[in-house]
Order: sequence, then C-alpha cells, then structure tokens
Amino acid sequence: MTKSIDEINKKIREGKCVVVTAEEMVSIVASEGVKAAAKKVDVVTTGTFGVMCSSGAFLNFHHTKPKMKASKVFINEVEAYAGVAAVDCYIGATQVREGDPTNAVHPGRFSYGGGHVMEDLIAGKEVTLRALSYGTDCYPAKAVEKRMKLSDFRDAIMVNPRNAYQNYNCAVNLSERTIYTYMGVLRPRMGNATFSTAGELSPLMNDPYYRTIGVGTKIFLGGSVGAVTWAGTQHAPNTPRNERGIPTGGAGTLMVTGDMKKMSQRYMRGASLIGYGTSLMVGMGIPIPIIDEEMAWHTSVSNREITCPVIDYGSDYPQATGGPLGHVNYADLFAGKITVQGKEIPSTPLASMLYAREIADTLKNWINEGSFTLGEAQLSMPSAPERAKVPEQG
Repeated sequence: MTKSIDEINKKIREGKCVVVTAEEMVSIVASEGVKAAAKKVDVVTTGTFGVMCSSGAFLNFHHTKPKMKASKVFINEVEAYAGVAAVDCYIGATQVREGDPTNAVHPGRFSYGGGHVMEDLIAGKEVTLRALSYGTDCYPAKAVEKRMKLSDFRDAIMVNPRNAYQNYNCAVNLSERTIYTYMGVLRPRMGNATFSTAGELSPLMNDPYYRTIGVGTKIFLGGSVGAVTWAGTQHAPNTPRNERGIPTGGAGTLMVTGDMKKMSQRYMRGASLIGYGTSLMVGMGIPIPIIDEEMAWHTSVSNREITCPVIDYGSDYPQATGGPLGHVNYADLFAGKITVQGKEIPSTPLASMLYAREIADTLKNWINEGSFTLGEAQLSMPSAPERAKVPEQG
C-alpha cells in the first residue's frame, strides 16, 4: 500500500485527510497494527520547542540618504555581521550585547543577545539600529542610527543553519564542582541530568531516514509556515542506529528558513543560559506523510524505544575524551529519574513538551482546516546507507 504526496494533498483540499499527532500514532499502531494504521492515517504531525543555538536572521534595513555600505551593524548594541552587502546583515542567536561582562564574574548572566533581539522584533518592539562605515564614492555615509520595528525592515528572513537535532546527549557532571553549560547547570558528582528533545514528538525521530523530509519540505516554524532548505550543519546520518532505525546519538539536522514578519513571539523566545551565553528557543513542527507501511511504523516509535548517550560534561565533553557512560531511554528521562552506573539521578528536560504538543496540535488543525498542504521534497538529504526493516505483521 502506497500513497503519493499529491493524493494526500487532494484529501487535504477535500477535507478528507486523516491527521494525527505522533503521540496519537503510537497508540493507533499499538492497537490496530502497522498495516491498518497505514491505510487509516494520512499525515502524522510532530513538534519541538527548545534552545537551538545555530539560528539567526538576515535583515535588510533599507538604503539611507546619503547611501551607506555598512561595515559594522549593531541592533540594541548586539553586533550583526555586516560583511554581506551594503544594508544587509545577519544577526546570530548567540551573539551577546556589546559591553556584556560575559564570564568575567563567573557565572555570567548573559541577559541579552541576538536571540532576544529577534524575539523583540517579532514581538513588535522598537529596536535601535546603529551602522558604521568607512565611506566610499558610491556609498558616502559613515554613520547612521535609527529606531526600527520589524515592519520597518525591508526584509527579515530567518535562516537557521542547524535546527531540530535528531537525538542528542543526556548531560551529567562527574567533576567535583558545579558547571554551567549549554545543557544547563550541572551539579557535581552526577547530581542531576539534563536532556533536550521532544522524544517521540521530535520531527526527525518520526522520519529517521529522511524519506519524506528534504529540501522543500513545508514546516511549522515560529508560528508560521517555513521550509527545509538543506541538511543542517553537522548533519551526521551515519551515526549508529538501533533496530528501530533511531540514531543512538546526535545525527541528522535541518537548515530551515521562514519569514520573521509572520512569526509569533510565542514560538521564538530569546534565552539566557547562565555561565554559557545567549540563544534562541525555536518552535518547529513537521508533517510526516504516511506514504507506506514503513512510514507508519517509523511514526509509531515510542519514548521507550528511543535511547540517547549519557555524556560527562565535567571532563569528557569539553576535553573531547572518553565515551558514553551508558544509554538511557526517553520514557525514563521524561519520568524524571534515570540510573547511570548504578546511581539514580533526577533528570530535567530543557525542551518544552507543553509547547511541542501545542505545535503538533496546531499543525494538525491547519491541515484539517485545509490551510496547510504538504510540500514535497525536491532534493533528498544524505541518509544512512541501510534502513531498518519493518517487522512482519502477524
């Protein structure tokens, strides 16, 4: 049994498409089996909301009078990279405000950075843009400062080089001191564990071999419609996988883009990570078309079947030494307690399941309303050479 994207889109337009969330699909396959689920369900929606450092936006702030070729740009005193063109710049989520004491007094607070600038713009707030130039014959202006809202920018295009990591580490700290990391505050002697994924709701957990997700796939991004534009940086499809086809560590990533002017502050939030820096919390959801039984099986993966490596951030991670201390599954992680090397440790998610479910439900509603059809991938992403086999149906 197979379905094409065109067939599924026809059903969407006719109001006949059967859409469920990834969490709902787990129960459907468990009770009805893969074959029945593949016939019944047309689309499975996913969602995730968490810190995604490799994010940013291209901003064009219009030509000035006289014209300027900006060599330095600051927005609310956060530097945006200006080596693009005359009035184009790129602001990154992890850039901190000029003059921030950073970690001079450890741990630094990192109260404002690029992620916060993007949130403020999306929220409709005014920001101060300050641009400097060395001046040229065709672009004589050497300085400009103006107050701007998002609507005042000619273009505001979010381009995130690496989002939606397919699985990731569970972080602990074996050292004798508290440490401050992008995985949060980690107490000494494995006093706590943190992780950052939506588990069975995560987009790439439900299409582990990127069969339906590729360049051109339409997605939910920041409360609006966006697209996958390439495999993300650090995309690593050959990471070892379990019998379910799920990578046992960090693997696939996505490069994504969308129109900032259509996004919602609810799903794009600046983040301050004590002792580490600033970032951006990104809300993303991807619809997975159930084109055959294999996709029905993949979208029924449960938290119990997804494992991730436990990594020591006290020494092994920063020094690039050692290996995993073990592997744990997401059912235990979300339950708030894992056991590593015989020790019971409290676990805390850095990603929001509340928002992940909300995103998956919103995408489901968009499809049911007929306002969102599927975008078929025009180019495939690099994938692992062999796919896991769907178990025989009794």
